[in-house]
Amino acid sequence: MKVIIDHKIPYIEEAILKIADEVVFLPGHAFTKEVVKDADALIIRTRTRCNRELLEGSQVKFIATATIGYDHIDTDYCAEAGIVWTNCPGCNAGSVEQYVHSVLLLLKQKKGLDLAKSTIGIVGVGHVGSRVKRMAESLGMRVLLNDPPRADKGEQGFVDLATIAQECDVITFHTPLNREGKYATYHLVEEEFLFSLKRTPYIINSSRGEVVDTASLLAALSAGKVKDAIIDTWEYEPRISRELLSVAYLGTPHIAGYSADGKANATRMVLEALCRFFDIHADFDISLPELSMAEFSEDQDEAHLQAYNPTSDSERLKSAPDKFEWFRGNYPVRRELKA
Repeated sequence: MKVIIDHKIPYIEEAILKIADEVVFLPGHAFTKEVVKDADALIIRTRTRCNRELLEGSQVKFIATATIGYDHIDTDYCAEAGIVWTNCPGCNAGSVEQYVHSVLLLLKQKKGLDLAKSTIGIVGVGHVGSRVKRMAESLGMRVLLNDPPRADKGEQGFVDLATIAQECDVITFHTPLNREGKYATYHLVEEEFLFSLKRTPYIINSSRGEVVDTASLLAALSAGKVKDAIIDTWEYEPRISRELLSVAYLGTPHIAGYSADGKANATRMVLEALCRFFDIHADFDISLPELSMAEFSEDQDEAHLQAYNPTSDSERLKSAPDKFEWFRGNYPVRRELKA
């Protein structure tokens, strides 16, 4: 079995060598038609587009993306070609929760936001949104939830976007990117929504860049309809808006889900899926660097920010926006405090 793997997927090399006969590690952009033609499986990230152009005529039978999102995979073509694919739902939910938690603590410390008197709107309540809900409640926040697919199934406890716009002091987005259909999220945050906001909220986007219309957000910030923006995922990555980066309170290089714990979860999930598909005994181990609890304050908020403070990621990106991809590809080890 020959497997081609994105060389930035961590903690995988020792494990995959126990599983596959031949392994090739490549940059995500180096997956070409010629390279993959004799591969049995691909293990990728978002920078590799798996479509007819790449896959037609190859012997690829299985694709695993070490990400939650899978809009870089042409699922219709895979179905047509008989190629099985899988993603990693929930793999980095704890990491994104950590990111949003840190952002909320910074808004409390640096911007004077009284969390116990604030309402947060969570748009998209899947693996990540559900964890953000529990975390926000633990901070004493009032929580409103928006998830039309779940609401349409008859689940209770959800409100519409108009209610989110009317009542929230913080709005955080955790939706997939759907460009078409009833549940389209492309440019979900656009001029009409932003200029209907009533409480001048903070906007957090750590879902997909295209969920937010950059031009409309810039206009809303300029008009005072949005108090501040915290942006981790951007339209047109890696060619991000310098203007939005300059005015955002925090701008980070798509690393909200990049804790070592989240990365290890994704690696474990793709390897387990690979073994199931090829009926291979999954005999591998993934270990992470340990944390010393002596390093952390007894104050919970301080301990959380000691474990991860996104300010440093934002300062680095603002100082060198051209290095967006480099910051992602060379991200330092970050552990979740639960470790």
